[in-house]
Amino acid sequence: MSTGTILAIVIPSVVVIALIAVAVTLSMRRRRRLREQFGPEYDRTVEDAGSRRAAEQELGAREERHEALDIKPLSSQQRERYAQEWRGVQEEFVDRPEGAVHDADRLVTSLMHERGYPTEGFEQQARDLSVEHGRTLEHYWAAHEINTLSTAQRATTEQLRGAMVHYRALFDELLTNGSSAGPGRS
Repeated sequence: MSTGTILAIVIPSVVVIALIAVAVTLSMRRRRRLREQFGPEYDRTVEDAGSRRAAEQELGAREERHEALDIKPLSSQQRERYAQEWRGVQEEFVDRPEGAVHDADRLVTSLMHERGYPTEGFEQQARDLSVEHGRTLEHYWAAHEINTLSTAQRATTEQLRGAMVHYRALFDELLTNGSSAGPGRS
């Protein structure tokens, strides 16, 4: 075999191997970024989608939808008003636990709307929240599940208390525009 023939085989082979290596590296970086950004929601989406590839496409679509949303921070007056409403919901829990959980759900939905998130149904709310609040989203799933049990009058008082804790985790994050501490916590 001549040197020219060997080079004609080796060079394209090296290029193909390099392209495969770059593609694998980019895929691994994207996967790592999505796992870090979406937290437990990444695994939930993989399970629901049936494959990593489909899940990552879904998460990418969520990011694109989220970019089109007009998410805005709250003013200090809005934050204080919501914090005050939350304190009222917590106080209500003593006498009306089921009512307080339903009110907590309503308040979280109202806060989402005020921030600019669409609120056209729980599943879509969860998908929209997952982009910025992926690590807190499992609280929302758990609270929603208990709220559903409560609507059917099948939730225990301990489950209702847990729902309030779960709602508060997301509420605080939304209230403080994603920072770590907030006035709604008590």
